[in-house]
Amino acid sequence: MSVMTRTVVIASESGLHARPAKALAQAAKSSGVKVTIAKGDGSPTNAASILGVMALGAVQGDTVTLTADGEGTAVEATLDTLAGILTADHDAR
Repeated sequence: MSVMTRTVVIASESGLHARPAKALAQAAKSSGVKVTIAKGDGSPTNAASILGVMALGAVQGDTVTLTADGEGTAVEATLDTLAGILTADHDAR
């Protein structure tokens, strides 16, 4: 097992509202890797839980830390995918 962390800044203008929270939770769940997300120095929550992700109250510009625990290259690939979701502007038109 390997544990890795990644710190990213929320890009969406409206923060982690329903659409990006759902995308993040679905990607975390389908990865098969245990992933938590924490805002600032707050307590981590299960990244596969849309309600947990939304409860963070993360807004544009907030820093969140993803922590993944799993086997081999799956951990890094999962963090890459999740970081991509968080750094994309889901509110861009």
